[in-house]
Order: sequence, then structure tokens, then C-alpha cells
Amino acid sequence: MFEHRKLQNLEDYFLELRQRPGTGVYFYRINSYNEKIREFLGKYYEAARKTGVVIEGKIPNPEEKHLSYYEEIMGVGFSMDAGFMEQSLKKWLPRMNDYQRGQVAAAIYDTLADMRRAGKNDNILKNAYIKFMCWLYYKFERIAGRLGESQIPKILYEGAVSAYELKLLHILAKAGSDIVLLQKDGDQNYLKQDPGSAFSDALELPGTTAFPEGFGVSWLRREQEKRWNRERLIGGGPTALNCTNAWIEGTGLPDILKDCPERGTDSRFFYNCFMRISGVEDKVTYLNDLYQFQLKIRNSGRKLLILEGEIPPPTVEEIQSVPRKNYGNAEQMLADLSGALVYPASQELERLMRRAFIEVLSEEEALPDVNLNRLTNHGVYLLCWLRRYAPELFGNWKMPEIGCFVCLGGCKNGKEAMFLKLLSRLPTDVLILKPDRQGLCSLADQRLYEKNYEQSMTVKRFPREGEDIRMGTAAYHAERELDEVMYQDSGIYRNQQYDRAVSVSLQTMYEEIAILWNQEVKYRPNFAVTDSVVSIPVIFAKVSGVKDGQINRYWSDIHTLVTPDTLVIRGAPHINPTDANPVKAHVTEFFKNGKLQKAKIKEHPSYTYGLLREEIQDHILEKLQLLIDRRIIRGTFENGTEYTIIGVVLNLEKEILRLLQRFDFTKKNPKLIYIHTTEQLISLEDSILTAFLNLAGFDVVFFIPTGYQCIEKYFNREMMEEHQIGEYLYDLQVPSFRAAPSNTRRSWRDIIFKRGS
Repeated sequence: MFEHRKLQNLEDYFLELRQRPGTGVYFYRINSYNEKIREFLGKYYEAARKTGVVIEGKIPNPEEKHLSYYEEIMGVGFSMDAGFMEQSLKKWLPRMNDYQRGQVAAAIYDTLADMRRAGKNDNILKNAYIKFMCWLYYKFERIAGRLGESQIPKILYEGAVSAYELKLLHILAKAGSDIVLLQKDGDQNYLKQDPGSAFSDALELPGTTAFPEGFGVSWLRREQEKRWNRERLIGGGPTALNCTNAWIEGTGLPDILKDCPERGTDSRFFYNCFMRISGVEDKVTYLNDLYQFQLKIRNSGRKLLILEGEIPPPTVEEIQSVPRKNYGNAEQMLADLSGALVYPASQELERLMRRAFIEVLSEEEALPDVNLNRLTNHGVYLLCWLRRYAPELFGNWKMPEIGCFVCLGGCKNGKEAMFLKLLSRLPTDVLILKPDRQGLCSLADQRLYEKNYEQSMTVKRFPREGEDIRMGTAAYHAERELDEVMYQDSGIYRNQQYDRAVSVSLQTMYEEIAILWNQEVKYRPNFAVTDSVVSIPVIFAKVSGVKDGQINRYWSDIHTLVTPDTLVIRGAPHINPTDANPVKAHVTEFFKNGKLQKAKIKEHPSYTYGLLREEIQDHILEKLQLLIDRRIIRGTFENGTEYTIIGVVLNLEKEILRLLQRFDFTKKNPKLIYIHTTEQLISLEDSILTAFLNLAGFDVVFFIPTGYQCIEKYFNREMMEEHQIGEYLYDLQVPSFRAAPSNTRRSWRDIIFKRGS
């Protein structure tokens, strides 16, 4: 009889009899789930459906009519004898050969003998024998005639097996059948029948979890039906098949540079590569390696397509060119959209595209939380991208030519990842270059070959022939590496290291203003750098009254705050609504659907900030958008105030622009002191200016000796910290303040610790 063998891996189940060690079969229980188990069960279900038996729930007990038929054919006799059982099987299951009958009879006899030794009487043994015979005839007759053949028959049983069912399965295993018990509720019930696991083994694999909701034989059946439907959609299918990565040596770019004949010569296949290279081997030579790579690809006559950063989304026109209907299920959608894949230049390539399209979307459908609407949208994206890039990648294609698609920077989202998976099934190499190891890539695929290097490098553009190419020397890259050591998470920052910042207004005591005022922001509380964005602690305060009524001391204290980076406004209003403003006539062009039209602003003749550093221009526009979005200024999105805000911020005076131009987000920040001593009203424009400067990273302090309200009435919420320092005085004359010289002698402590003015 057949022996129960131990698995080395799940694929052993599909070995032919002559490939197995000895005369062995496999009988295992599966109590948990992972992707490997799911794939195995799908394959095993198909094998059991073709050459065995699939059981869901229970094996039905013989009905009265079944027992009557058995008695009519076999009579009521029973003998606890292997010869009797073999003769009975010859009459009951005549299609079995002598070898098969001998195996089954011996297995039944051994099982009944074990029951007798366990104390069962002859009547119980007879009933068990008749049950086994009925089950063999009505449920397992197709297996009985295959026992002992090279292709081992398969049984897949889902559910909690009973004692007699387990005995019959054990009989069939000993007679030459593979068996899998799928136990979604775990092993507890089974171990009641077989405490020592004498009949079968529990499958133990790392990384398994509980079965997903709804998983089982019925789920496997539905998935199989979907695969059949998808195969029908593909039709006859392409004659060429992809051989992906099986031929590569793992050398990276040299693998992709191999000519087709070097990759393989089997005319049934096209040999392509699907590879991601993360990091760089040598920073000094990396850009030149890429440059030489694209030269060699083009000189060889191969098609080459390089995309940087992201794959541009389909345009409205491209999306509208894809006809769609209302679909009831994924099969309808795939049938309709795949029919739109027409490539007249090559019928073979059209079939390849259709197959790849259906396979990739079918994989996507199997993921959790994927609905039909989302799947349809992804399908439309894939069609649009295929139509856009197919001429460049596959123009005049014929076997066994291979193009090359390069994605620099990695996939930014799931749609891009799906498109690259689709291309990897077509006659083109797909190369993902991710020189910056910190960058994210959304692509995950079992067929993807990964090559990793330790060094990281920022590369935004692929070096191409005919373009300006800048390549760093060894010293240059050594300096960049030193920067990474010195200026990352060290509290030390190089000049203009960061180009993005947000301001955080501090709540302070009045006396702290003078202490914090001339400090570099990195020494202030709540300073931080997170994901290359600097959080700048700033002062935004109103000082009301004059301390002890001492006017000279009051002006002297203000004078100490006037630094070379300080703008002083000595009276209200600073900006009048009637002041000349060349931007005002165009603000409606600059703002659509709640968003600044940044590109249009930068290209407009009235835009005067083009001479500023690019990052400062972006900083200004970002904070302008933020000022509008937060509705800080009263009337925003109510009476057109948002257009006034745009007009003010895009018409800043030269002194403010110069302060912004030299603003280093980790060092001393620019300042605004606004002194208002009269009853004259501060303008809306002044309120907009000061609110913007606060968001941009300025320290802003209002000195109001009268204690009157100033810009508060234009704010939708409390913005400033107010300090009441003394009695209110009126009609004071503001002196002319001059900034303290910037070259004031400092102590050695100040020099070392970079403190002081």
C-alpha cells in the first residue's frame, strides 16, 4: 500500500508517482492562510476538479435507496476477510483493475481491523463496511479507477471531517490518493478524531494568518470561472510568450544592453527584463553610465522611452476617446475595454496587449477594497497610456525585437505601477531607476528583479544626448556626503539648506520679546525640521501702553529691536487702498476655483518677483494661498477680499522683497515693527500685509501706546498675543530709528555659539 510522505514544498503535491520518493502520497491539513497557500489551493482545486473529487461540507450518508440497491446487488453477507472484500469490489466497482481492487480491499481490511482492536463488534464493522462501499460507489468511483496511475488522483475536502469520513479518506490515501483537508475553523475538531495526527499532518508555513472572510472551495470555483472567462476574452491568444528575467545575470544595465540573440533563441518567446535598481554603485560615474546606456540603446536601433518623475496623467481628450458603458461586473468591463485595444500595425502585438491588459486588471480585482468603478477608471488609464506610448515603444515591431522603457524615480501611485506591470508582459524591457534610496515606489510584483546599492543620489533628469549634462567630480560628491553627515539631524545647518518652511506663532511674556528677538530661530523653542520642512517659531504680538509712562525708555526699548533685518513702519496707514498697484487689474486672472494659477502668475508681465530665488517665489505663493485658504482676513470668499489679498501680496515693496530674498529659514528671521500712536485707522491692506508676513516667517510686533484696536477688526479670529505694559499715552511723536550696525564687536562666546546681533 501507499505510504504517507512528508512535503518538502507544496509543489510536491503535483509530482508524478515516478518522481516521488518511494510509493508515497501526501495527506495534509491546512488551517491558516497566506498568498502562497492561496495559490497552491487554486492549483490543487483545479487538479482535484479534473482528476479527483472536491467535497464541500460533508460526504452525504447513504440514503435508503442507496442501501437497497447495495443489498440488491451485493446481498447482506459480510466477512471480515480481505479476500471477501476484494471479490465484493470486483462486482461492485467493475471498472477497477486487479491492482486497484487489491489496494482498496487491503486498506479497508486494515481500517476495520483497527476498529475491531478498538473494541467494535462485528455489527458495527459490517455497517462501516457498507457505508464505505456506498461512498466509494456514489462519491469516489472516478477516483477508484485512477488509483496507482502516474498522475495521482486528488481529493480536496473543505469542512470539519467526521470519524467515518476520516477513515474513508485514510483508506483512499493508502490506496494511492493525495488528500488536502481545508479547515477554516482550525484543527480542534480534527484532533478529536485523530489526536496523534496518525492519518495526516498539519501544514505549517511562516507568515500565515486566519482565512479571509468568504474564502473556501466556492471562492476557488468562482475564481476559476473568472479565469475561464478571461481566457475566452483573450481568444486564441498570442503565439509569442514572454520570458521575463529568466535569462538575466543580475548585472543591471549590462543585462538590458544585451542583444536579443544573446538572451535566448527559442522562437516561441520574446526575452525581456523587468528590473528595479535602487541606489547607485558610484556617484561619480552614475550619470555618465546612464548617458552611455541611452546612447548604446539608441545606436543599436532599439526603441527607447524615458519618463522622469511621473507618468503624465491622461488628458481629458484622451479619457473621452475611450468609449465606456454601464457595467454590471468586471467581466463585462474587461470584455468591452479590451475590445478597444486595436493595434492595426501588428495583430500579434494587439493580442499581447489584450492579454496583458486583462491579466493586470484581473490581479487588481483580486485585491481587497477594489470596486468596479475604481477598476474601470484604472482600465481607462491603462488604455490611454498604451495608446499614447505604443507608437514610440512598438512602432514597426516584429519578433523578437525588444524596446526599452525607463522610469526614473519610481512609481508614484498604483495606476503607474499597473502600467509598468502591463508593459512587463509586452516585448519591452522595463527598467525602474531609483537612485535616491529614500524615494518611495508603489510597484510590488513577484516577477520584478531587484538590485540594490548602498549609496543614494538625487537625480531629477535623465542625461540625454543633445542636452546640457552636468556630472559631479569625486570631490563634489564627497562634499555632498559630508553635508549629509554634518547637516542632517545634527542641529547644524548649511546656508539655505531648506526651501520650505511653516511659521509657528509663539505665546510669550512681554520681556521675552527682547530676549528672543535677535536669536537665530533654530535656538528658539518649538523649532523643528520635519521631512525637510522647517517649523519657524515667530513672534506676532501687540504691545499696548507705555511702561510706567516713561516715554524715553519706551523709545529706547523699541530702538534696541531695530536690526539690519527689521522694517519699521512709523504711522498708519502704510498702504492706502488708492496707492498705485499694477497687479490689481489682473487679480481675477490669477485666481480660479479657489486656487492660485501659479504658472500664469509667474508668466504675467505684471509679476515682478522673477528675480528672486525660485524657492522664495514658491514660498511667497504658498503662503499667499494659505492666507486665503485659512480665511484669516474678514470678508474672504464673501465680498471679494481674496482679490485684495492677492493684489497686496503680489505688490510688496522692494525692502520686504530684499528681506525675503536673504531669508535663511534656520537663521535669523526678518522683522516688522509697526508703531501707531494716533487715532488714524490702520488699513485693510496693512492687515493683509502683516498677516502674510507672519505666515512667511517674519517676527511682527505692533507698538500701540494708545491701546486702541488696530488690525484686529480685519481678522476673523484672534491672531496676536497682546501685552498690556503700562498707561495709555496719546499723540506721541515717533522718532527716526536707525538699525544697529551689523558689524558690532562680539565676544568669543558669541562667535563660537553664533549668538548675539
